[in-house]
Amino acid sequence: MNDPIRLAPAAPTATEQLAAFCKAASDVLRLDILRVLRNDSFGVLELAQIFDTRQSGMSHHLKVLANAGLVSTRREGNSIFYRRSLPDASGPCQHLHEPLLQGLDALPSDPRLSQAIAVVHGQRGEISQQFFARFADGTPAQQDLIAHFGLYREPLLSLIDSLALPASGLAIEVGPGEGGFLPDLASRFDRVLALDNAPAMLERAQQQCAEAGLSNVDCLLADALQPLELPAADCLVCNMVLHHMPAPAEALKRFADLLKPGGSLVLTELCSHDQSWVRDTCGDLWLGFDKDDLARWAENAGLDVGGSLYMGLRNGFQIQLQQFTKDDR
Repeated sequence: MNDPIRLAPAAPTATEQLAAFCKAASDVLRLDILRVLRNDSFGVLELAQIFDTRQSGMSHHLKVLANAGLVSTRREGNSIFYRRSLPDASGPCQHLHEPLLQGLDALPSDPRLSQAIAVVHGQRGEISQQFFARFADGTPAQQDLIAHFGLYREPLLSLIDSLALPASGLAIEVGPGEGGFLPDLASRFDRVLALDNAPAMLERAQQQCAEAGLSNVDCLLADALQPLELPAADCLVCNMVLHHMPAPAEALKRFADLLKPGGSLVLTELCSHDQSWVRDTCGDLWLGFDKDDLARWAENAGLDVGGSLYMGLRNGFQIQLQQFTKDDR
């Protein structure tokens, strides 16, 4: 007897897609989930914590939102993170999708949700800080398995030199590590500020500056993700640090706040990858970034996309150098 032929399920009709969209958008909690996902992605357990609800209930709401095309997922090693989906220009709900998000974003912030998000970000940040606190004698040796600073130093300098920034200006480096790039910045700018929230790392950077005789570099123990009263910079550099930060999109907003109009943000970062071992061995919170995500976050922060450069590395990693300019209008 022949096995029955199994037909693939029919694709949902336009009416069914519209019904799914309306169902998803008809619940207050699901709308609040979309608000929370505006500038960040969260795992189901993090969202359950933010909304003080059961994981099973949160999973149900996320499934409804996913069926409506309002959220999508991305994998970070063994973890799944939920994010907003961009409106599908060819979909039947496109004329509703974008206005819905715009309407949600126009609502006043909810202090309760903001506080709950801050708690989750703090927990992420604590994981990173605890990791680097273990390396008072220097960065973990495994970091060189990904990208030694010497591999991208010259391309990074070429990118900065191409920007024609004022030599009399101010540069900020966020997360200078052991301070290997500070002499290069000190030779190009009148003043350099190095910001790090890890005392052990900052001490190493200070030692590097002392040995190099750098009189125009100040090393400050500070969290760049918190509001800071600093002079506006002509250039802000962040080398291989963003993937350690709990909220990358928010970080770009903080960086933009530290720039002068017309100033440049220069990022050296990993492209998206699937090598989850870096979480335990290098303290990475994120497995690199897609350039489109960086561009979207930058745009939301009032930054214009500039030049970029990509370099393939050993062990399957790829580095991206991205430059953004703060809108001077």
